[in-house]
This record gives sequence, structure tokens and C-alpha cells, in this order.
Amino acid sequence: MATAVQKIILSSSRDIPFNKLVLSQANVRRVKAGVSIEDLAASIARRGLIQSLNVKPILDAEGQETGMFEVPAGGRRFRALGQLIKQKRLAKTAPVPCIVRSADDPILAEEISFAENTDRVSLHPLDQFRAFQDMRLKGMPEEDIAAANFVPVQVVKQRLRLATVSATLLAVYEEDGMTLEQLMAFTVSADHARQEQVWDAIKGAWSREPHQIRRMLTESTVRASDKRAVFVGVDAYEAAGGAIMRDLFQSDDGGWLQDPALLDRLVADKLKTAAETVAAEGWRWIEVAVSFPYGVTNGLREVVGVPTDLSDDEKAAIEALNAEYAGLEAEYEGADELPDEIDQRLGEIETALASFDNRPAFYEADDIARAGVFISIDSDGSLDIDRGYVRPCDEAPVEPEADPDAPTAEGGETAIPAVQRAVITIGGQPAEPEEDEDDAIKPLPERLVTELTAHRTLALRDAVAGNPHVALTALLHKLVCDTFRRPLVGGGCLEASVRHIFFPAQAEDLKDSPSAKSVTERHEGWQADVPDDDQALWDWLAGLDDASRLALLAHCVSYGVNALVEKVDRLGGSGLSQHSLDKRVAHADRLARAVGLDMVEAGWRPTSANYLGRVTKARILEAVREGAGERSAQLIDHLKKGDMAKEAERLLAETGWLPEPLRLVADDTAVEPIQAEPDEVIELPQFLTARGGDDGEPAAEEDPAALIAAE
Repeated sequence: MATAVQKIILSSSRDIPFNKLVLSQANVRRVKAGVSIEDLAASIARRGLIQSLNVKPILDAEGQETGMFEVPAGGRRFRALGQLIKQKRLAKTAPVPCIVRSADDPILAEEISFAENTDRVSLHPLDQFRAFQDMRLKGMPEEDIAAANFVPVQVVKQRLRLATVSATLLAVYEEDGMTLEQLMAFTVSADHARQEQVWDAIKGAWSREPHQIRRMLTESTVRASDKRAVFVGVDAYEAAGGAIMRDLFQSDDGGWLQDPALLDRLVADKLKTAAETVAAEGWRWIEVAVSFPYGVTNGLREVVGVPTDLSDDEKAAIEALNAEYAGLEAEYEGADELPDEIDQRLGEIETALASFDNRPAFYEADDIARAGVFISIDSDGSLDIDRGYVRPCDEAPVEPEADPDAPTAEGGETAIPAVQRAVITIGGQPAEPEEDEDDAIKPLPERLVTELTAHRTLALRDAVAGNPHVALTALLHKLVCDTFRRPLVGGGCLEASVRHIFFPAQAEDLKDSPSAKSVTERHEGWQADVPDDDQALWDWLAGLDDASRLALLAHCVSYGVNALVEKVDRLGGSGLSQHSLDKRVAHADRLARAVGLDMVEAGWRPTSANYLGRVTKARILEAVREGAGERSAQLIDHLKKGDMAKEAERLLAETGWLPEPLRLVADDTAVEPIQAEPDEVIELPQFLTARGGDDGEPAAEEDPAALIAAE
């Protein structure tokens, strides 16, 4: 005979006046910190008591019910009801729905209270999203949904943003196939096909970080903080029909512009308009680009303009601004921190004064007709107009010196030769001249000219070697010509030069670095003193004191310093060899020790853009551990990579930490050139491996060169 299953009997429920209820000491929720009842009271006032209290009769000494009930489960609801009574919004005798347990219930009240708090399961974010979506579909605005559920409007917007995610991905999330952070990352794009394509690409990978999903979804977009977007203006972009992608789940610097082609067209149009305005000034040429590489003006002669005179009104405005600035500084001299409005005003005054320093310069008409202009976008998104650069091909031709013994025409002027043979070039080679008459004077044979000038060269070498002053002057003359004029032009009797080293790959902020500004400032200082005339240059150099000559020599030589670590040609081609790279690095270390190079003093700081955001999380933690200590590393080891990089940037800001390639190598650890057998593969140091551009392309290669590239 089968045993009958005992049926469960549920406790009865009834309404009990509030003044007959007391909070039980068996209620396990006793910590009040962080437990708010205001929102719950507001919810009860709006919707009524959704969940009944769990109560138990209070017995007297004889074991009889007293008519009072204790509340072991439902303490927050009880307190919320009490608050409504204090606010006169609920009567003391108002009936409260209660589940009444028997006085002799064998289950402890503490167990009931504990189970009520632990058996609950929070609403799944996807269910929360669908609930908010249903409310909105039924006419509730987002603000009302937020107010009714006591959450910020941003939370409602974030949950509703999940509607932009593909139903396929929502189903994956519902089955715990991805995390909420990964799902939220997909909301940056409303393209369901692209979302599913990205998920298919990474779902089997070991790394499925949200920042990686965002990067893949936005790789064809442009950040609103990009200097092109700042230059055009987001409003102008949207007015032209451009769409912006926003991330409601984290800071996105204004979002992403989804139509790069439209942005580029707007940038080009605005730059073109600026170029047409500048062209009206009469310049010979104008080059326009979003940005120019560092050193774009090398080999060009700069024409220095004269700043236009200030008007009386401008002078008065400058005096007033300076007086106001000085007054504010004096007033808050002893303050530890400036008020926000004062700090803002000081910044406005500095900007206004800077605008007077950047006023247009005046250029001579002849210079304008010969020189050109570079127009680009500065790093802050402002228009950058750099006027006054003369190309070598646009320089005025050098007039030959007149021969005093040459026959003169009437009036005393030097006679112009009646006939000048034209040099005709065909296919890059001079055309063969026709045979002259037998009695014509022909040029000397080339072989003879070479032999004769060899004698002269040897004599000059001997003479220069015996006169150090002239030798140094000759060297400086050649170096200055290479530095301030056209370094690739041949000619001259001294074969000594510094080969300028350019950077095949460079960070976006290199041209704005303290080192770049210092080099430019020093160069412009010498440029202002260097004469244009060749003979005048010689005389000027000969008249310099030794300290000035050595300073100028150092400046010119510095342009040949090459400490770049580049990709090695392991196939034995014409690229950079391992031996040459080892030698270059060793020489660079030696030179750095000689000058006491400190990259921290030079202004380099680790940032998310220049290092931290481009290495692995392990590298980030290693950097923080070395620079700020183990404790700081532990504080960020749980963060996502993007957040970790930003926080590491803050932690390392003032520590003086440097990555290995920028550190000063001591003598005992200097790398000696490695000698290898022909078939031996030499391993690079770890920080030199897998070197190439950020886009995966190998760095540009050059001929093997020592640290200072000199011929």
C-alpha cells in the first residue's frame, strides 16, 4: 500500500492594525547603515503594500495570546509603514496584511527572518530592461519610469539602450553566454549584423574584453574628441546629416562620429576655405593637411615676419588685463586653492593676452611672392597657419660676379656674351654637341681636369691641416649650410656633412614635446643670426668666439644623432643589420651617459596614449608595481584594461617611472655589439621584439648607420 504524501499547510493571512504590531528582536537585519526606507515608504505610498508581513503572536506569562504580534520577517516594510504614520499619511490603526504563524511553530523566528532575506533573487537585468520597455511602450516617459522606480534616469536610459542589441545576442546573454559588461559594450552600435559579426569573431577567443568589443564596433568611426571633429564642430557635423554613436555605460568623450567620409569632407572644405583666405595674401604656394610630420620644414628657409603694431585700444586692453591679473594674484596670494571662478578668470586673461602675441605678422611683398604657407589642424582642434617658408627651387638666382676685365658696352655696363651655349637634356643625359670648327677653343678633357684638381685638393688638405682655426671654420661652414639650407645640394670643396635623421614612425604628440620645442627654439635662435650670403656667413663664423662656435657646432651635429631602434633585416638584404643596430644602441647609451640624459627631465610621462594603453595588462601592472609599489598595483589589478590604463597613468604621473627603452643604461650593463656566426639567429631583447608600427606594418628601414650619421 502506497504511503500518502503529507500535504503542506500554509500559514493563514489576515489584516492586523498597525498599532498591534512590534518589531521582533529575532529579526536578523540589524545593521542600519546603507539600508534606506525612504524609497520603500514612497513605493508603499504609490502602490500599497505588495508583500505581507510575517508575524507571530506574542504570549503572556501563562502562554495566552495578548493580541499583539511581533514581526520577525518584514522589518523594512514595518519601518516604512511607521514612517508613513509619522508623516500623517497612514493611520495608526490601518490594517496591515500579515501572514500569521502559530505561536508553537517549531521553525525558529530567526530562521524565517534569515530565509526571507536570502531566498530572494534580484531581477535579471534583461527582465529589468523588458519591464522598462513595456512601461515605455504603454506610454510612460523615461523620467516617469525612473521616478516610479526610484532610480536615476540614466539607469533607465541604459537599460532601454539594450533594445539596440541584436535579439540573437540578447538570447546569448539570457543563457549566460556573455557578461552584462560585454552586452552593454554592444550598445555603442545599432547595426545588428555588425554586432553579430563581432560576436562571432571573438566568442571563441580567450580575450573578450568589453573594450575590445567597443573598439571593433567603432573601428570605422571617429571619436568626438578627435581634433578633426573638434575643428569642424559636432554641431556642424550633425547639421550636415552625420550620426553620432554614444555609449551610455561609460564616459565616451562625446561619442563616435559614424560617418568618417562626411567628417573628412567637412574638414577638407573648412581647410580649403581657410587656404583660399590665406591665398588672397599673395603667397606662392600653400600646403594643406590635417597634420604635418615633425621636421616638415627641414631644408626650407623661413622668412621672419614683423608683428603688426598694436593699436591704442589694444595697448589699453593689454594694460587692463595685466593689471587685473596682477590684482587677482595679489588678492589670492596666500590661498591654498583658488576659487573656481577666479581660476577660470585667470585662464581667460591668459588666453586673451596670448591672442595679442599671436597677432598677424607683416611680410615684405617680395617674400610673399617667393614663400609659402603650411595650413593644418593643431592638436587642440584649432586652425594652425604657419607662414613664410621658401623652397630651394624658389630662391632668387645668384647673380655671377662681374669680371672687371671683361669688355663693357657703351655706358660702362658689362657686356653680355653674344652667344651662350644652352645645355640640352634628353632622357636625363646631356645631348652630344655638334662638332665645332677646328680652330674653336674646346673645353679641357675631363680626365685632365680631374688630375689637375687632385693636386689642388691635396694642397688644400695640407694647408687646412696646418690651420685649426680655418679647419673649424670650414667644418662649421659646411655643417651650417647643411643645417640651415639645402642639405642634399652638392658642390663645395669639403666633403663633410651631417645627415639629418628623420623619424619614419612618430607619436602624434612628438611635435608638441618639450624636446621638440627646445630644438625648434634653439634652431630659430641661430637662424635669426645666420647670414644668407655665403661670404657673409664665412666672415660671421670666423668672427665668432670659441664658445659660440662650439655651441653652433654642437647644434649642427645634433641633427645627425640617431638612437632609433628599428626592425632588423634578418634576410640579409640591404636593410638594417643586427650588428648595426647593436652598435647604434651601444653608441646611443654611451652618448646618453655622456650628456646625463634623463627622459623624465626631458618631459616624458607614461600615458594611456603613448604607452599604457598599447601594452598588455601585465605590462601595465608591472609598470605600476615598479613605479608606485605593489599596493598600488593591487588596487587596479581587477580593472578592465581601458580603466586600468587610465588609473595607471594617474598613479605613475609623478613617480619618474620609465619603460626600459628610455632608461639610462649603466656602464656595466651596456650592450656590446654581438658577434654571430653567419647562420646564427640573434635574439633581440624582449622590449625590441615584434617591433613595428601600431597598424602592424614594419617600421621603415634605413641603411646601417652609427649613432651620429656623418659622412
